[in-house]
Amino acid sequence: MSTPDRTRPDRSSYLAWRTATTRWSDDDVYGHLNNARYFDLIDTAVNAHLHEATGTDIRRLPAIGLVAEVSCRYFAEMGYPRPIDLGLAVERLGTSSVVYRIGLFQGDPDGAGALASAEGRFVHVYVDATDPARPSTPIPAVIRAAVEPLLG
Repeated sequence: MSTPDRTRPDRSSYLAWRTATTRWSDDDVYGHLNNARYFDLIDTAVNAHLHEATGTDIRRLPAIGLVAEVSCRYFAEMGYPRPIDLGLAVERLGTSSVVYRIGLFQGDPDGAGALASAEGRFVHVYVDATDPARPSTPIPAVIRAAVEPLLG
C-alpha cells in the first residue's frame, strides 16, 4: 500500500491566480472553512479561468466539460475573514479531458501563506452537448488554447 503524498505545494506550483473573498457563513460550527466551500472555490477557480481566458460563455459551446472527479487534500485550517488566493495549474491535458490542480492559500505569501492550506484536484471530461447521450468528444480548440499555458 502506497503512502499518499502529503507534501504541501508552494505558490510556485501554480500559473494562474485569483482571489476569493470569505464570508461569515463560510465557517462551520468549529470556526474554520466548511468543507463544501473548498469545493465551491475549486470549481470557481477552474470555470472562472475558462470563462475569462476564452472570452466566451463556456456553457454555450457545442462541447462542454463535465466534472468527472473532484477531491481536496487539507493541510491547514482556513476561515473568515481573510481572503483566499487560488492558484491554478494543469496536471494533464488529454484528448477529451483536463486534470487541474488548484492550490488554496490564506495569509502572507512570504509567511504562513507561502504553502498551500489545501490542494484540489478537478477533472473535466468534454462531452458533445448537442447529443442527448453526451458522448465524450475532443476538447474544443478555444478551451485547449486557454489551458495549454497552465501545463506545469
